Amino acid sequence: MTLDALLHEERRFAPPAPFAEAANVSAAHADALHAAAAADPVAYWAEQAARLEWAEPWHTTHTWHPAAPTADGALSVPRAEWFAGGRLNVAVNCVDRHVAAGRGERVAFHFEGERGDRRTLTYADLEREVKRAANALTALGVERGDRVVLYLPVIPETVIITLAIARIGAVHSLVFGGFSAEALRFRVEDTGAKLVVTTDGQFRRGAAVPVKHAADEAVAGVASVEHLLVVRRTGDETPDVPWTPGRDVWWHDVVDTASPEHEAEAFDAETPLFVIYTSGTTGKPKGLVHTSGGYLTHASATHWAVFDAKPDDVYWCTADLAWVTAHSYVLYGPLSNGITSVIYEGTPNTPHPARHFEIIERYGVTTYYTAPTLVRSLMTWFPDGVPAEHDLSSIRLLGSVGEAINPEAWVWFREQLGAGTAPIVDTWWQSETGAAVMAPLPGVSTLKPGSSLRALPGLTTRVVDDRGDDVPRGSGGYLVIDGTWPGMARTVWGDPERYRDSYWARFADRGYFFSGDGAKVDADGDIWLLGRVDDVINVSGHRLSTIEIESALVAHPSVGEAGVVGVSDATTGEAVAAFVVASDGLVGGADASPEASARITALRAHVAAAIGPIAKPRDVVLVPDLPKTRSGKIMRRLLVDLAEGRPLGDTTSLQDEAAPARIAELLRA
Repeated sequence: MTLDALLHEERRFAPPAPFAEAANVSAAHADALHAAAAADPVAYWAEQAARLEWAEPWHTTHTWHPAAPTADGALSVPRAEWFAGGRLNVAVNCVDRHVAAGRGERVAFHFEGERGDRRTLTYADLEREVKRAANALTALGVERGDRVVLYLPVIPETVIITLAIARIGAVHSLVFGGFSAEALRFRVEDTGAKLVVTTDGQFRRGAAVPVKHAADEAVAGVASVEHLLVVRRTGDETPDVPWTPGRDVWWHDVVDTASPEHEAEAFDAETPLFVIYTSGTTGKPKGLVHTSGGYLTHASATHWAVFDAKPDDVYWCTADLAWVTAHSYVLYGPLSNGITSVIYEGTPNTPHPARHFEIIERYGVTTYYTAPTLVRSLMTWFPDGVPAEHDLSSIRLLGSVGEAINPEAWVWFREQLGAGTAPIVDTWWQSETGAAVMAPLPGVSTLKPGSSLRALPGLTTRVVDDRGDDVPRGSGGYLVIDGTWPGMARTVWGDPERYRDSYWARFADRGYFFSGDGAKVDADGDIWLLGRVDDVINVSGHRLSTIEIESALVAHPSVGEAGVVGVSDATTGEAVAAFVVASDGLVGGADASPEASARITALRAHVAAAIGPIAKPRDVVLVPDLPKTRSGKIMRRLLVDLAEGRPLGDTTSLQDEAAPARIAELLRA
């Protein structure tokens, strides 16, 4: 089905009436809610903050000092404050208050390890373990404001230590367990971390992989680091763990033996909660600082509304715990709402591609929130649909995050995992925003495959031109956020000027936050993401979205996934180059084989027919896989480097370090 056809038939994607009637945000009061929030967003966010437990109420809901010209002609550094004077404890809001309310026996997490080991933690269990970890941190010298870097996989200990850090008022920074020692070292040095928490090893793609040596390499000579706290995960399968007596301590020696009694202190709402780093796909990673009261308000409120959180939900956000998606929608959002979640350690196709289906069935998952990358992979792995032996009937709501989802993938996702009826909440937000900014409201919004529709209550997004003026409907431009919101990053760690220049300087006269994304507005006023602004290709003066071309390619039945970039061309300035993962595994360029040549010709013609001749790729290469970040985003920058024969830039974010070499070999053939 073409994109135009999907849009013309959009009403078939309205949520079923019973769902709409039972939704947290009902259709009956959604318009009034949006109107009230638009009229007074600060009052709206104050109402959302009141859903939390505050030790002391705030006296001023919001103050904002925008980037403004100074006497010397420069711009001031913007500064926001939410819920001034208010004091709370984030961990208490996520754990203790549910236990105190008599909900301690509710399951907080079902954990599934890659090897099949399982563990269930109730809220009472989680409270006890977090208190032990908080006491252990204090014994190791960690105090309020100290930074702790976590280099861990998706295991219960990661959840426990993260909440314990928040409980004592320290600042956590989670680093993906597959990052290199160099990438870890940058984050340890940049934050000035006092403690690093890691494992002896981790299970990844069926193998036990040593980890501790990478942590040792990362902290070598870093004066701020006093201890390494090590979780025994792989044990005898990764022997010869390097050890520095006095510095290194085992989790089971200091956390498991600590007291389960701990009195939590309340902290000011603007107390830093965590530093999260951008992926580093361009330039030095930025350490974005999120604070306690505003961030938790935003994450909790949007989780409740966007995911229609119910007491009996079994919710699964598949993101790695190191990514902001998991901060907001595995940890703080679901826990603040007392929800049962699933966490899974391994990759989705280990030991077989149906692993996620097994987990959904085993735990009765009701809400499944994942990335378009995985949806497209599932389409490739199961071209005939979900095997009949898997019962996914528990699913009532689906979600998408990370990048724009292709309409064809959206439809497949809904039909195969949602039985053709489950709403899909296609969310747009960023590490910088803290939590969701645009998304459909289930039970309210008419769904458009591939669009996040428009901003949630209390938020305003616009698509503007270079001057900051709203573009006409049917046009494209820059996606900005008009005004401030409680979950926004407050600064870049140690570099407030970079925060100003990256996000606020471009449209300082309008007071807009610049997202770095391009978007277009349709005739109804709904917004469609076009990808990062630097993911726009200029062919003979025509600006083409990489995502639009990728969507056209993925619509072809022989294509599982596609990455599109602009490359230098002597005639047109830039030309379109497409790297395609074929559904049947065919690889090669136009000269590789008659079969590959015919496929490439067909794909070029398909794009020309779907978008127009100007979008026809000059080059198409059938590749085994695409280079992606650990969070599943296609690293188009590396595809440009490969296509133009340049040395590869920063590759520390790569999910599979061998992927570029496989593509380079095909390009040389």
